[in-house]
Amino acid sequence: MKKTFTLQRRRSPIGPVWLRCVLFAAASLCMGLAITGAMQWISIGTLPGVLEWVRDYPAHLAMTALLWAVPVYALGALTGRLWIAALPVGLLGLLLALVDYFKNAINGTPLELADFGLARQAGNVAGLAGDLTPPEDFYLAAAGLLFCVLVLLLTRRLTALEGTARARTCLFSLTLAGILLTGTGTRAVGGRLGVDFYTRMDPAENHSLHGLTLSLWRDAFPQPKTPPEGYDQDFMLEALERIDRLTEARPEPETAPNVLFILSESFYDLTRLPVLQYGGDPLKNFHALEAESVSGTFHSHYLGYGTGYLEIPMLYGLGALDLPPGTNICFQEPTVYQRFDALAEQFTKSGDYTAEMLHAYDNTLYNRTVTYPLLGFQKSYFSDEIQKMGIQREDGAYGGFYMRDGYFFQGMLERMKAVNETGKRAFLFGITMENHQPFEPQKFNYECQIPLIAPDFTPAQRDIIRVMLEGVTRADQALGELTAALRECEEPTIVVFFGDHRPNLFMPGGDTVYTLLGLCPENDTLNWTTEQINDLYSTDYLIWANDPALLGGLAGIRRDSSITALGPQLLELTGRPVSRYWALLEKVGEVCLTQTDLYFVDGAGRASFTREEAGLSPEALELLELRDAVVYDAVYGKRYITEQMNLPPGS
Repeated sequence: MKKTFTLQRRRSPIGPVWLRCVLFAAASLCMGLAITGAMQWISIGTLPGVLEWVRDYPAHLAMTALLWAVPVYALGALTGRLWIAALPVGLLGLLLALVDYFKNAINGTPLELADFGLARQAGNVAGLAGDLTPPEDFYLAAAGLLFCVLVLLLTRRLTALEGTARARTCLFSLTLAGILLTGTGTRAVGGRLGVDFYTRMDPAENHSLHGLTLSLWRDAFPQPKTPPEGYDQDFMLEALERIDRLTEARPEPETAPNVLFILSESFYDLTRLPVLQYGGDPLKNFHALEAESVSGTFHSHYLGYGTGYLEIPMLYGLGALDLPPGTNICFQEPTVYQRFDALAEQFTKSGDYTAEMLHAYDNTLYNRTVTYPLLGFQKSYFSDEIQKMGIQREDGAYGGFYMRDGYFFQGMLERMKAVNETGKRAFLFGITMENHQPFEPQKFNYECQIPLIAPDFTPAQRDIIRVMLEGVTRADQALGELTAALRECEEPTIVVFFGDHRPNLFMPGGDTVYTLLGLCPENDTLNWTTEQINDLYSTDYLIWANDPALLGGLAGIRRDSSITALGPQLLELTGRPVSRYWALLEKVGEVCLTQTDLYFVDGAGRASFTREEAGLSPEALELLELRDAVVYDAVYGKRYITEQMNLPPGS
């Protein structure tokens, strides 16, 4: 009996109920602060950096700590023991911070809510990224959180809740959690603390100012997109009339060429980089073809990654800025991709084209097996299907870690031939992979066909640059093989060739080749100038034809293009009849090449941070306002004129 009494005394709570309730809440908040500090430590990389963030943004610290304290508080009330609750919640914070660190390591951009659309493919994404090693700060932060959990364990009798107190605390905690899980409640609490949950921000700026947790939370509760002033059916019918006055219907063109639309992974003219020199021209085919092509700077929305996120704007015309923050553009409801006729359908709706997509990797990423059929593609071919086409090459199907571009292009030619044999023309959208990250020194078996001259770089850094050099060289050689084959082909064919983004090129120590070359001050874009953004968020493109007449006398001209302008540019060049929607996008492309949270590029390639800073003419602003109205009507509104936008102008 004595032992039993002693055991009960050892396990019994200490202090009155009211004091334990207060200590329970205070300990939950302290654990929230600890999780916040640990995550910021992993994200920022130094404790002085964390302290600077705390000093500059105390309201952001308080709101973030509250967001982590509430689940600790609620789970602690449910279990009756705070230290038990702190373990899974703290682990979740550490995992989020680690994923954010890895995403920054892969492509120099922070974790966004939209990235959770790829959660099921996390293993494949990590495989494409190469070797991912947690930083030392991760283990130190984890040790700090574990120490905090240990303190909660040792002081558990001071915070133990039982009976009515536990039930009331549980009810209160769930009520508080419910408030924070609504946009109205979050904004109300945030407003009390002085946290802005309304203003849309570039992801890098959002992450830098608010920290990882709060930046993700802000994305989850965005301010609704503001409708155009006076939005109703009459307003949209008037907009339709204005669109018809600015655009015109086109007759069927006399020639219907095949179209090979090629997204070349991480391709760009690296000879424009300063300091680096080469023992030959790595883009000799591309440079020679420019004289026969429409070519120029290609303005992308990304640097280092984002291929799947730019395919939708390329083929459908909607960008991330048209959707709520945190929305993954590749994982919308199917009806979203069917509201407008896509680029491929501007060719296939006439009945004389077949549209197909070919990808040099598997079908696991970016929801392509769902979106491409909705965007008008009758068939998709991934790496396995391409290898079943019977293609013979002495160097085999694979180069480096992925399918060779040359092998892939032969697959495109096989499909073009097969489609032509049915009496139709081919519209083929191809996505290469040979030059995809990771840019590890052993990727191409340490081979580099063109000597690199980079005396200011270490041997380890030169090894990584050589991988970039070899990848771009191979992409250029494959382009040369493709165009050589098409010169011998009797079927009229247009090739649209562009780099989706530049490679990230992270070096040992965390710098990129771009920071080492002085092209930007740091990896984080927060302090970049518009000129630096516009330079590094651009690649190169060309539109070439095996019959110069298909280019309408434009061969050899230079013209800036972009993710959202290249499709309309092709339609203009081929003279395809287009819907009102694509006719409007053609006009918009003349005044706006890129518009994202990060920056704005006008039709001449000049960059500003926002549309308002660009100094646009009233005519240009009218076009952008019309596009905004059409997109709002289709995505958020009543779709008063969405069906009419899929008809030719004047219908």
